[in-house]
Amino acid sequence: MPSYSPRHFRALSFHDVVARFRDGGDTPRAYLERCLETIGVREPEVRAWVCLNEAGAREAADASTQRWKAGSPLSPIDGMPIGIKDLLETRDMPTEMGAEALKGNFPKRDNAAVWALREAGAVVLGKTVTAELGGSHPGPTRHPFDPARTPGGSSSGSAAAVAARMVPAAIGTQVAGSIIRPAAYCGNWALKPSQGAINRGERQATSMSTHGAHAGSAEDMWQVMIEIARRAGGDPGRMALRGPDAPPAPRRPATLALMEGEAWPRLDATSRAVFEALVERLREAQVTVLRASDNPALAEFERHLHGVQEMCNSITGWENHWSLRALITNHPDGVSARTKATVEAAERLGPKGYEALLEKREALREAWRALGTLAEAIIAPASPGPAPLWSGDVPGQPLEPRPTGDTVFNTVSSALGAPVVTAPMMAVGGMPFGVQVVGPVGAEAAVTAIARWMGEAIEPVEG
Repeated sequence: MPSYSPRHFRALSFHDVVARFRDGGDTPRAYLERCLETIGVREPEVRAWVCLNEAGAREAADASTQRWKAGSPLSPIDGMPIGIKDLLETRDMPTEMGAEALKGNFPKRDNAAVWALREAGAVVLGKTVTAELGGSHPGPTRHPFDPARTPGGSSSGSAAAVAARMVPAAIGTQVAGSIIRPAAYCGNWALKPSQGAINRGERQATSMSTHGAHAGSAEDMWQVMIEIARRAGGDPGRMALRGPDAPPAPRRPATLALMEGEAWPRLDATSRAVFEALVERLREAQVTVLRASDNPALAEFERHLHGVQEMCNSITGWENHWSLRALITNHPDGVSARTKATVEAAERLGPKGYEALLEKREALREAWRALGTLAEAIIAPASPGPAPLWSGDVPGQPLEPRPTGDTVFNTVSSALGAPVVTAPMMAVGGMPFGVQVVGPVGAEAAVTAIARWMGEAIEPVEG
């Protein structure tokens, strides 16, 4: 497999071909066929897809071709082939959630975001692999740059499909790190918006889950999310993602804060050196980068970060365990030992333990709000390093606790309910290694603008 370089890798994009749709130099149908050709070549090894609806996609692409020819596209993503994580319902494909217990589950209705994408003219090409039930038990997807490594999870298929240039964008979901970490591992752009800023449709059970986009470019990432928000809005009682109709222009920040917390010691030496080199390049570009030693409020925020990963996992485990317990009861052989262990841990936690964790989460959010205008955003690695090797569980040995990688750098934004963008700015050992930009709640446009500026103005770092 070729090694990855953020300087030289060219991801598949969509925004830059639409001018050719207008002048007849290209068509959405031809674009789709190129995607299908790539899938035919890469899918046997990468295994990003659960199922494809090629006939339905071709029909949608033909309709889009006619709209562009008539000068009446439904949106800037009219004709974009897109993958949907197999946690979200689709009217024309099953929704099996990576679980043996749900084989054949076919609700025949669209999730709110999927409906919005179709209304915008996007071509829903297929369902991408998810870790079992959106948890940590891996699916079959392999890393596009090294099949011996995990592509991350739980949005493994969405991340891999984009990185393998099969589609320009795919929808993922996150409760801990399931959008941001796979994007970092696979060299994608990705946006996890503020909590509730994208209507989750039927998936309202957990307090930290969000829909987000993987994409080959910042422009496509933004356009997908804003088109969904404009049509489906936010969750009940929540404000939808806001921002310009077109991708926010790149903007150099004056001040950023560097987040370390409990995650920092887990960086290997090479990954840490690469990230520090990126920070130095930001400083050379006249960006002030603060650390906890520079400011008491930032130091207090850092103090609250310890234990956040376990806190997030336990909160989500409690919120999910009702439905998971029912699934295990009805299909005891159709749910993995990992998922069963999650339910057992949640039941040991109990209501009082859950409430204590909610109080801890609120204290973290108070420390976050206390930062005020100290910095425009936080930056940090989006993972503790490149994607780890993963060859599967060893029979007779304890289960690997993090088979899709370590969420330690991701759980903070999930706990805060804050927007975060991953940008493919680094590589370690020929593998992608992303940087994340975290902003205040509702600041999706601002973090996108900062991340775009970094992607365009700062030389990537390789080590």
